[in-house]
Amino acid sequence: MSKTYQIQSYFNFLKRSTNQHGVHSPFVYDLVTKCFYDKKKHAAYLDIKSYRKKLIKNTASINVTDLGSGSQVFQNNKRSVSKMAKVAGSDYKEAKLLYRLTNYFKSNTILELGTSLGIATQALALGNPKAIITTVEGCPSISAVAETQFQNFDLKNITIKTGDFAQVISNLNSQTLDLIYCDGNHTKQATLQYFEMLLPKTHNDTVLILDDIYWSKQMTDAWEIIKNHPQVTVTIDTYKFGFVFFRKEQAKEHFTIRL
Repeated sequence: MSKTYQIQSYFNFLKRSTNQHGVHSPFVYDLVTKCFYDKKKHAAYLDIKSYRKKLIKNTASINVTDLGSGSQVFQNNKRSVSKMAKVAGSDYKEAKLLYRLTNYFKSNTILELGTSLGIATQALALGNPKAIITTVEGCPSISAVAETQFQNFDLKNITIKTGDFAQVISNLNSQTLDLIYCDGNHTKQATLQYFEMLLPKTHNDTVLILDDIYWSKQMTDAWEIIKNHPQVTVTIDTYKFGFVFFRKEQAKEHFTIRL
């Protein structure tokens, strides 16, 4: 993983990107203005903050089994929950955006690949308390911490599954998914494998969110392949997240939007 690659790609992103004024699609314009750029102070933000605070106060250390592309921060497998909460989970700004997304799209069936400590999961759950959320974590000790947090915060609409992402996807009961958030194995091969496996579970209004599309040259390659897939119509590159839509009524178009 190259930090140099991330810096270069960020400068290239800034050159290409626009705000709502460069958007001529009503669907994307509404999403950007009413969701991405929504400046309201939602009450749920306090819950998002307190969830993260509780993890940062957790001084326990756990042994981590990494099934994905590894960590950019940690050099060994014994890690403190507190430090992981500071660097490994979604930050406050990202969690707020995920909350706004489920709130905006009213997503009822949600799949998250890569629970980590559940910061993003909680945000997705708060956005639509009626949603049925399945979240998958590869590491049993991280999964146990997240499950305890969900219980402490009375999040009853989340089911956490521990294990290999591909296996869990194969055994999913739900016919279709409204929102899919992939924040796990950041390799090209795995990202494309999950995408192909999840395609039959998408419908016209599904939103697929890929995290860290500029993590590495490999991840950006996967993002480019997904953008060009015949079933994909609209994509939005926000540098951190890649949004993928399958709306048949939309002309194929790719947007690059600053958050």
